[in-house]
Amino acid sequence: MSSFQIPAQPGILPLQAIETLIATGAIRSDTPFDADQVQPASLDLRLSDQAWRVRASFLPGQRKVEDRIRDVAMHTLDLPGGVVLEKGCVYIARLQERVSLPRGINARANPKSSTGRVDVFVRLLTDQGGSFDDVDEGYDGPLYLEIAPQTFSILVKPGTRLNQLRLKAGDPPKLETRSVGVDLQAGDNGIVGFRGRRHAGVVNMDHINGHDPRDFWEPLTVRNGELMLDPGEFYILASSDDVEIPVDQAAEMTPIDPSVGEFRVHYAGFFDPGFGTDEAHGKGSKGVLEVRTHDTPFLLEHGQTVARLVYEPLTERPMRLYGEGGSHYQSQGLKLSKHFKAWS
Repeated sequence: MSSFQIPAQPGILPLQAIETLIATGAIRSDTPFDADQVQPASLDLRLSDQAWRVRASFLPGQRKVEDRIRDVAMHTLDLPGGVVLEKGCVYIARLQERVSLPRGINARANPKSSTGRVDVFVRLLTDQGGSFDDVDEGYDGPLYLEIAPQTFSILVKPGTRLNQLRLKAGDPPKLETRSVGVDLQAGDNGIVGFRGRRHAGVVNMDHINGHDPRDFWEPLTVRNGELMLDPGEFYILASSDDVEIPVDQAAEMTPIDPSVGEFRVHYAGFFDPGFGTDEAHGKGSKGVLEVRTHDTPFLLEHGQTVARLVYEPLTERPMRLYGEGGSHYQSQGLKLSKHFKAWS
C-alpha cells in the first residue's frame, strides 16, 4: 500500500485526495464506505452502533473519550433498529470512521447542512482532544460525536450522517472574507422564514422528503423588513445575496463578532466548491441561515450582516463539483432541510 503524497501548497483536500487517504488506510471504517460518502471537499461521517446518554458535555483533555464517558454516562443506547434522541439531552456516539492522519494533514468537522437545519447541535471529539471539531495532524484514533438536539427530537441509526470532515494540508491562507446579510423581503408567497414549533414530533434523519413541514414549522411574514427574534426560538432564514464558491476554493460560514448582535447563525458552516456557480448549474443559490438568539430579544433588519464567509484554496480542483449529479441544496432559496416536503 503506497503512502499519501502531501501537497506542496497548503489547502483543503478535494475528493480525489480524500479517496487516496481512504485507499492508503489513513481513513478507515467499521463497514465499507458508501458510494456517495466523499463530497467534493469533505467526507461524511456515519454513526456506529455505540452511543451513550451523558449528563454533560465535556472535552477529554489528556484522557481517551470512552474513559471520560464513564464519568458522565447515564445509560447506553442500542442504535441498531433506530433510537430516538430526545431534545434537551446530550449524547455521545462513536463514529464508524477512524483516522491515522499523516504529518502535515489536519482536519476540521462541522454539522451537515441537513443537521443544522433541524437545530441539532453536533461537535466532533477525539482522544486527548483539547478542542471540539479539530483533528490534529498525526492523530491516530477513533472519532466521536456529541449530539444535542435543541428543537426537535430525532431518530437515528447506525449509518446516519450528522457531520462531515474537511481535511487540510497545512494551514491554508484565508483568500477572502465576505459579509452575509439576511433577506427579510417577502417573495411571492409572503414568507421570509420559518420558526420551529416547540412541541413537534420526531424527525427521522434518514427519511428524505418524508415529513409534512406544517407539523414542525411556523411560516414567518414581516412588516417593514424587520423580524423580532425571541429568546429560545429557532429560525430558518435566507441570505440577502447569492452565494458562490469558486471551483478551486471552499468556504466556511463563521459567526459575527458578538458586539454586532447577540445571536448565533449557521450551525453548518461548510460550503463546497461549485456551490452557487453557473458551471455546476447553481447560479442564484442563497445561503440558508440557522438562527438562534441568546438571552434577549433581538430585532433584525433586512440586509443586516449576520455572518461571514471565509474562503480558502483547495490543493487542486476536485474531480466533481457540488451539485453535479444532483443535490438537495444547489440553486436553493429559502429552504428547509431535505427531510421535509416542499412548503405549499
